[in-house]
Amino acid sequence: MNKPTDLAKRIIVALDVGNKEEAFRLVKQLEQAEIFKIGLKLFTFEGPSLFSKMKALRKKIFLDLKLHDIPNTVAEAVKSGVRHGVQMMTLHASGGSEMLARAVEAAASEAEKEGTTKPLLLAVTILTSLKGQELKEIGMTESLETQVLRLAELAHKEGVDGVVCSPQEIEIIRKEIGEDFLIVVPGIRPAWTAAHDQKRIMTPDQALHKGADYLVIGRPIIEASSPQKAFSKILEELNRSGHNSGSENST
Repeated sequence: MNKPTDLAKRIIVALDVGNKEEAFRLVKQLEQAEIFKIGLKLFTFEGPSLFSKMKALRKKIFLDLKLHDIPNTVAEAVKSGVRHGVQMMTLHASGGSEMLARAVEAAASEAEKEGTTKPLLLAVTILTSLKGQELKEIGMTESLETQVLRLAELAHKEGVDGVVCSPQEIEIIRKEIGEDFLIVVPGIRPAWTAAHDQKRIMTPDQALHKGADYLVIGRPIIEASSPQKAFSKILEELNRSGHNSGSENST
């Protein structure tokens, strides 16, 4: 599986804003950024109308709706994502093997039908906002690491392209599943920003050194006085830390 080498293409900017006007203002400012995450907040307010504008701006779409439903419903939602031209989509690994397998099949068959590239499907393991007592409240008695690895292995077995996990689980997933599995990491905070509501966080440099393929970064960029300067500052820090930068495109 091709993986990104250009550092700017390894950063997914989270458009965690309230409307399309705010979203596209940010997209136009962030010329170096290629992939933008559209999550529940923005999608629920604006809907699929966002996609055509994003494509017109030649940006890639990471549709982060964390699909979790009966297999047929998730498969149909994946097909809709393919038809709208999204490049990456999330679904919950805890939806089970049949749901994951049907999503993978739907993505491939619909992409072939549409004559387009299949989107990358990414399985969410455990939300980065959860830890300790909160996990016990939902019945998770095993260690966080054990559960995350179990879900990641299930997703890999069913043909999912990769996983979304916290920075703390990067190394165990990379070690146990291998290099041919994408790892997308939220909870990324440069040292010069606040943690906010993410509990299992890490700096961009640390996450890439541990084996992350993509970094999802929201507030440190979009809430900065100059989003473009914040994005550039992150890239400069990564370059100074010795991460390779090329021109390959992975998606």
